[in-house]
Order: sequence, then structure tokens, then C-alpha cells
Amino acid sequence: MLKFAVVGGTAFLVDNAVFYGLKLTVLEPKPVTAKVIAVLVATIVSYVLNREWSFRTRGGRERHHEAALFFLVSGVGLALNSVPLWISRYVFLLETPEVSLVTQEVADFMSAQVIGTLIAMVFRYWAFRKWVFPDEDAHPGRVRPAPAPEPKDEAA
Repeated sequence: MLKFAVVGGTAFLVDNAVFYGLKLTVLEPKPVTAKVIAVLVATIVSYVLNREWSFRTRGGRERHHEAALFFLVSGVGLALNSVPLWISRYVFLLETPEVSLVTQEVADFMSAQVIGTLIAMVFRYWAFRKWVFPDEDAHPGRVRPAPAPEPKDEAA
């Protein structure tokens, strides 16, 4: 879990750098597009770090199958990450000129970088462990037998 958190923190920094780099320059009028691009870049960084470090001892799938599952799960995470920003901007209308620039930026940060990231992080951790990097001993569809009961010491 600690390794996943370190990878997540690194991806969070990449996400923030790309998001604000794009949002404050070429994609200023399109913050959701900037967020989608930022999450895609952070997802690539996250895959490499998770594959080679966090879940190095888990898996057992062929690399292309594992990568496809990773990016499928990450696609769902991308949607989960972007929805709070979309709601903030286009449902609650927390954008200029309806609100001040400071209010808009705080709302963008809270919805995209805090709420969206937390929702997506919880989903991705669960989905990565379940489908992308499962326990090597786990086989979908198989029932593991219950452990045999400990023999009782009848000499006592």
C-alpha cells in the first residue's frame, strides 16, 4: 500500500504540473480537456511505476493483457477524476464571470485535484489489485478450499 501511495503521489505531481501547465496556457478556456490530458500523462507514468515497483511481485498475466486492463481501469478512473471538475464548472457554474477568478481556481483545485483524485484513487487501487495485478495464486472463477481445521491435542 505504501508503494502504491508513493506512485500515486508521483502521478499526482505529474498530473498537477501538466494540468496547470495546460490550463494556464494553451488550454485556458478548456479546463476539462486539460485535466483529461494531464490524467493520461500521469496514467502512463503510473503504469510504469506500478508495474515495475508497486505490484512487481503480483500479476502473472501477459504484459499486453495486463497493460490493456491497466489502461481500461485507468480510463474509468479518468472519467471518475474528471466528473467533479465538470460538475463544478458546468452544473454549479463555478467559473468566471459568474464567480471571481480566485473562487474559480479554488473550485477547480478542490474538484479536480482533491475530490476527483481521491475518488479515482480508491477505485484504481481496488481494481488494480482485483483485475490488473491479482495475486498470482488467485484464479478467477475458482473457489479456494477452506483450510483444514487444526488437529486437537487429545493428550491434554
